[in-house]
Amino acid sequence: MDAIVVRDLARAYGSTQAVRGISFSVAAGEIFALLGPNGAGKTTTVEILEGYRSRDAGQARVLGYDPATGGRDYRERIGIVLQSAGFEEDFTVRELVRMQASLYPRRHDVDELIDLVELTDKADVRVKVLSGGQRRRLDLALGLAGAPELLFLDEPTTGFDPAARHRAWDLIRRLQELGTTVLLTTHYLEEAQELADRVAVLRSGRLVALGTPDDLRAHVPLAATISFRIPPGVAAGELPDLGGRLDVDGRLARILTHTAVSDTWRLTGWAIQAGVELGEFTVSPPTLEEAYLALTEEAGHDG
Repeated sequence: MDAIVVRDLARAYGSTQAVRGISFSVAAGEIFALLGPNGAGKTTTVEILEGYRSRDAGQARVLGYDPATGGRDYRERIGIVLQSAGFEEDFTVRELVRMQASLYPRRHDVDELIDLVELTDKADVRVKVLSGGQRRRLDLALGLAGAPELLFLDEPTTGFDPAARHRAWDLIRRLQELGTTVLLTTHYLEEAQELADRVAVLRSGRLVALGTPDDLRAHVPLAATISFRIPPGVAAGELPDLGGRLDVDGRLARILTHTAVSDTWRLTGWAIQAGVELGEFTVSPPTLEEAYLALTEEAGHDG
């Protein structure tokens, strides 16, 4: 069953076409990432699905509802975590979460929810003394207060340090395990690669790619990277002829290649025959970020 179905969705602001007839679906229980540069149409699309913005054309069904007319019944079944939100600074964490949960017929246990977002030691602390990362986790708790079937997450880890970001990813995965569908927007391509079952890439209001992160990397003919340290006493010119482009920085060599298997075979065979070790040897496929930049034509541009 699909939690979200979008067909030929369109929205304009005056003469500006923000969304130009896009179509996609999100399966129940899926983590789905919507990517694109600023102005690509992500925010407009998500706001239409949340029911906060009207559409000019096309169809949108979310949890079986038209979000434009679903009303309270629809809103009780979704959760929204905005990129930034205001709080009543003098409330404690527990007071805010309890108040938010009281608005829903279905709700999480307040203390269990606070524990889920790792704010147990801050439960009785006033919001005004929370750090930025703690406030972001409170955002998430408030979005989850009504035990939503579908959670909209807008840039959920903005401002997080690397350790906090990985903890947030673990939490999002746990939500999926509990059966929650997640629609995620993010500018962190590593985040989409780590979390998303599928990814949609928007550019200038159009859908330019849709599939798993692996699908997107395969869709764009990008080079893999072979990297290693050149052995002591060996000059770069002594390396075997390879199909890829060789770049050398001191003793560190990088080969950008579309024939990674054959180049790896030639290189390792040469090293064995020469009796040398290739230190820090790695073979890396193209990243989702490289595919994204190619698809959105952002590389080398200012935006």
